Amino acid sequence: MYVLACLSYIVAAVFWSGAATDDVLSKHRFPKDFLFGVASSAYQVEGGRNVNGNGENIWDYFTKTKPEKFHNSSNGDVACDSINKFREDVKLVKNLGVDFYRFSVSWSRVLPEGYSNNINKDGLRYYNDLINELIANGIEPMITMYHYDLPLPLHQIGGWTNPYLAYYFEDYARILFSYFGDRVKHWITFNGGCAGYGEDGFAPFLNQPGIANYICNQVLVLAHAKAYHLYDREFRMLQKGKVGVTLEGNWYEPGSFAVEDIEAAERAREFKLGVYANPIYHPEGNFPKAVRERVDNISRQEGYLRSRLPTFSAEEVEYVQGTYDFLGLNCYTTFLVKDAEEDVSEKTSSDKDIRIKMYQDKQWHKAKSSWLRVYPDGMRKMLKWVKDKYDDPEIIITENGYSDNGELVDIERIKYYQKYLSAILEAIHEDEVNVRGYTAWSLMDNFEWIMGYSEKFGLYHVNFSDPNRKRTAKKSVDWYKKVIRERRVVEIKEVSSRLKGDL
Repeated sequence: MYVLACLSYIVAAVFWSGAATDDVLSKHRFPKDFLFGVASSAYQVEGGRNVNGNGENIWDYFTKTKPEKFHNSSNGDVACDSINKFREDVKLVKNLGVDFYRFSVSWSRVLPEGYSNNINKDGLRYYNDLINELIANGIEPMITMYHYDLPLPLHQIGGWTNPYLAYYFEDYARILFSYFGDRVKHWITFNGGCAGYGEDGFAPFLNQPGIANYICNQVLVLAHAKAYHLYDREFRMLQKGKVGVTLEGNWYEPGSFAVEDIEAAERAREFKLGVYANPIYHPEGNFPKAVRERVDNISRQEGYLRSRLPTFSAEEVEYVQGTYDFLGLNCYTTFLVKDAEEDVSEKTSSDKDIRIKMYQDKQWHKAKSSWLRVYPDGMRKMLKWVKDKYDDPEIIITENGYSDNGELVDIERIKYYQKYLSAILEAIHEDEVNVRGYTAWSLMDNFEWIMGYSEKFGLYHVNFSDPNRKRTAKKSVDWYKKVIRERRVVEIKEVSSRLKGDL
């Protein structure tokens, strides 16, 4: 039965040409209550590193102490200068005609040391002004509380491997709910997972795979639950908002019809998404059983006296399970998965635990980012998998986007959006997945973490050589506006007059 169930997810991915998706767009329309949005995050756009009492975060620190890790030794000290240009940014958002703007609050801009005893009034004023400007323009603010930018003092006491971070995050959440909750109705506690704890390609560059990332995983989940219960207990009745979490939503496709590859792909989903989603969204809670069994067994073989995967107590399982109003998914691409041989001599790592080989079909169209290839069927399959696995939660696609070199005539970005939005429509109308919103990443070109300014995801171009950081609409702006206005996936030729001319 397991194999038959998994077979339902399989297409001949290795032989996929994409012709059908290129030629035929979904004829469905988006539901009347479907929400369209656009997104950014604090460190990637704000700048203003040393202004008005702002504290230092891990990106501030590592871009200065390890500049060699960042493309062209770049940093986010100025970025898009949104700290000064937020009113102009709101005009860009309004021009798109979106329902909401998803942005993140910088923890260290509000609490410079990360702790609740020192609140930066200027930081609060900035976000208060941004929220008010959005609402005055008919745009709903959707806030991400944490988007990878941990205050440096909290990193120095262990970061997300320190269980006390869950309490400090709860304090931070209380401040955000208290100051902004009267106007903010969608809250996202965390973006993604424990990047930088199990690898060396993201701050804080801990690179302790199979240990630090698992501890971080548990602390993040508990911190999310604390914020959710806090809102439930003290704020929900008056503020009437929703609280969720955003997780990685990339799809993992079997590389063949072999049973071992089908099982390997499911293992990838459990290790990549399930370790965060299962404790919160699965009816039974806790880490996925397959993850628990593998890490426990391999830890024992390696000589550890306890499993490297932390254990939730029975009380914690109950405390965490069901702490959601919606699920946010960041969906960009698909990876093919093949089973790998067990190697007991290999040193401790998450890769050893998961035991797979991941790759992508070279026939899939490639974006500028090395990891991003276009396979829209993966979006639909992930949405269906989440529906079946987690009892049909309300889903918001909180990020989906395409990277290039910053071209103003960004036809490939439009094609990407067409295909992925068509896949979402199929999931809604044919698979009856409860997808309630879509968020384009990103509002404008910005600081893309270790890749600096070398990869551009924006609907609006930003001239980073210009001290004024001039914004210019790309062709995808007109296209997305028409999609939102008409609530359907629009053909490129329908905005052809702009595609052939200058802005």
